[in-house]
Amino acid sequence: MSQVLVPIATGFEEIEAITIIDVLRRGGINVIMGSLTENLLVRGAHGIVIQTDRSIAGLSADKLDMIVLPGGWDATKTLASDKAVNHILREMNIQGKEIGAICAAPYALSVAGVLKDGYTCYPGIEDEISAEGYDSKQMVVESANIITSRGPATSIYFALAIVKKLAGYDTYAKVQSDLLSNEC
Repeated sequence: MSQVLVPIATGFEEIEAITIIDVLRRGGINVIMGSLTENLLVRGAHGIVIQTDRSIAGLSADKLDMIVLPGGWDATKTLASDKAVNHILREMNIQGKEIGAICAAPYALSVAGVLKDGYTCYPGIEDEISAEGYDSKQMVVESANIITSRGPATSIYFALAIVKKLAGYDTYAKVQSDLLSNEC
């Protein structure tokens, strides 16, 4: 079973984080909700508090198949400046493992030096990113080992792309059908 870390920082975009976690778990993927501190309760951008599974302290790329960063500008800035998150991102990239980011979070990938040319993000955030190849049209963009998406409304498509990559087409098709996303 694939193991995915979703680091949760104060100010995270709730729709994105919860959608990613929910859809991946529906696809049989083990998701670790990781806080950046020892406090496991984290408040989102719209006041929703979630309880994470554990602190990210001590986690390493060796034990993960993917890391996925939800957006929210305040959370993204925190993720971008967090040494542990940056270390995991760089190690995942060196090992060729999958990395995902949605909304503002591709900025954190850029800061860590792992964002590839060819990405998407929340409109306007591309002005803060040094990578080339911003795509304003696609909901989800894959470039090498990096998957990016635009924002809250694209969360299900982003999470489904991750399920397809980690769990295969049959699982993806089943989860997509169960979510009725193929009817949109």
